[in-house]
Amino acid sequence: MPDPFLDDDPRLLAEQRPGDNALALSVGELSFKLKRMVEGEFGHVRLRGEISGYKRAASGHAYLCLKDESAVIDGVMWKGQMAGLAFAPQDGVEVIATGKLTTYPGRSKYQIVIERMELAGAGALMALFEKLKAQLAADGLFDPARKQRLPYLPRTIGVVTSPTGAVIRDILYRLEDRCPSHVVVWPVKVQGQGAAEEVAAAIRGFDALPASPAGSGLPPRPDLVIVARGGGSIEDLWAFNEEVVVRAVAACSIPIISAVGHETDTTLCDYAADLRAPTPTAAAELAVPVLADLRLTVQSHAARTLRCASRYVERGRERLGATARLLPKRDALLGPQRQRADDAGQRLDRALERRIAAARGQLDRNGGALRPAVLQRQWEGARHRLEATWRLAQSLNPDAVLDRGYARVTTREGATLVSADAARAAGALTVRFRDGTVDTVVASDESPVDRPKAERARSRSAAPSRGDQPTLL
Repeated sequence: MPDPFLDDDPRLLAEQRPGDNALALSVGELSFKLKRMVEGEFGHVRLRGEISGYKRAASGHAYLCLKDESAVIDGVMWKGQMAGLAFAPQDGVEVIATGKLTTYPGRSKYQIVIERMELAGAGALMALFEKLKAQLAADGLFDPARKQRLPYLPRTIGVVTSPTGAVIRDILYRLEDRCPSHVVVWPVKVQGQGAAEEVAAAIRGFDALPASPAGSGLPPRPDLVIVARGGGSIEDLWAFNEEVVVRAVAACSIPIISAVGHETDTTLCDYAADLRAPTPTAAAELAVPVLADLRLTVQSHAARTLRCASRYVERGRERLGATARLLPKRDALLGPQRQRADDAGQRLDRALERRIAAARGQLDRNGGALRPAVLQRQWEGARHRLEATWRLAQSLNPDAVLDRGYARVTTREGATLVSADAARAAGALTVRFRDGTVDTVVASDESPVDRPKAERARSRSAAPSRGDQPTLL
């Protein structure tokens, strides 16, 4: 039977043929029919596959492919569902995706709109763990050279953990038992949706605190941070494997102790921290020394210092005694000096006696020459010389001429003036007469005779007229 849709006689225009009741469908109509059929037939499905080609758009939506050994299907996950994921999707991770199968008419392909995505068992989770570990290690976040030394005796310890669990009580109890310290707790969720973001924000918050002085009212900046959580499965601890937490730990300028889980539990946060503690209690033990041991150490050092000082003094005393025994005796040192002093004293006595005897002889010899007549002639000669000197002094006395009517002009200080220029320069003068002195001044602009007249004229001109009102000022 010939196919009614095939025509042995092709024509230029399509025409409705007799008995043909199948109308031509548009591409859009066919696409939407296929979409309704696929969505009605399958509805919600659960697919197991490996993530491939994962990318996050600027809108927040995620696009990926799920594949296995024989087939590939496209997938999309809207922004609202992405916020509820418990892990960060990575290429190569096997997952189980739950969603609605549909088609995308714009590209004539079918895809799954993922509503929930979970790792396909512990093996897939460990594969994601190893993949993240290798990626972050390649970025240098686990490099031992980045590790910081812990402070020996931190003044303030910051703790990032849940405020209601047993972990914080264990840490506080252990710190109180070993060495009481100031503790600042930053409460966070340690499991579930949003836990990783809160832990990372707490670490960055501690790191951003300024070094506030005492009494400022601001929380003190910790010297050490402990990130702690109790034990659990790998799913329970997964928040501490998230990249945002690991990068916050590695970038923190404050030394960090990671105390997540128990001894057998390991997270990526442990690799990035400056020190890993097997348990939160062990973290408190690593954070501070035992106060009693510290006191014993200080006392031991004090005792050793005292012994060293005593030993040093004792050795010095021994060396001093040995040196003193080598020194000569005092009598041996002073004996020669004493003998020389005695010899000098004896020679001095004899020298004084000889000097006195010589002086007495000279006095006796000179005493004979001191006769009254000789002394009288010497006295008369000295008197004549004195009188001659006095007469000369009288003749040179500047005040001697005052008795003959002369006067001597001096400054107020007593210096004699011998010229008119010197008198004008001095201004204030003293005139010395035979019977006293008179103080005067030198007139510059007017003669001494005219000066009283000028002064009287100025006084009359300055006097108020009788018609003027007298004033007291």
